[in-house]
Amino acid sequence: MEKLKKYVLDKYGLKVSSLYIAQVKRKYGLIERENYNISKNENQRVPNCPEEKEKAIENALEYFGMI
Repeated sequence: MEKLKKYVLDKYGLKVSSLYIAQVKRKYGLIERENYNISKNENQRVPNCPEEKEKAIENALEYFGMI
């Protein structure tokens, strides 16, 4: 995960969170493990990854041969 963050920062100048990387990985079926810290609150708000960052993360995943 840290390699992906560094690659995106170096190439695009964007800081991406682990949440955004996980969302893009989930989109491609790359779920690594079940999240055990799931909130019990029904009204939770999870930010969605902006399109610009999503494209940068997709490029990083391709670079590292994950997709």
